[in-house]
Amino acid sequence: MYRTILTPRVSETDAVGHINNTTLPVWFEAARNPLFSLFTPDHDFAKWKLVIVKTTLEFIGQIYFGENVEIRTWIKNIGNSSLELYEELYQKNELCAKNTVVYVNYNLEEQQSESIPDSIRKELENHRYEEQH
Repeated sequence: MYRTILTPRVSETDAVGHINNTTLPVWFEAARNPLFSLFTPDHDFAKWKLVIVKTTLEFIGQIYFGENVEIRTWIKNIGNSSLELYEELYQKNELCAKNTVVYVNYNLEEQQSESIPDSIRKELENHRYEEQH
């Protein structure tokens, strides 16, 4: 599992005083930086590999300014060229949101998917989601 701690900003709150629902997709993406580094180590967008094809976000509890959040990211499934992540967001040790996201390893120049290399696949296996996590 990958763990990321983020500090909510005042600008991310909404009129009713909690973190705006549009903020969570950005936070979840920020927690994926270790995965982006696996696929594109130099972060060169001309050689970027991961493209998102699906995401499903479930809101469970409200999130507030003033307390850090923790995002936990697991690898749920690994296909030939795709991978599915499962993510949870916690504040004060309370589960506040869940997300699943599917990425495809994609060659921008060729405009087609590519198999996930064995070296990356091996690292991803170290972060597998277990139902009892």
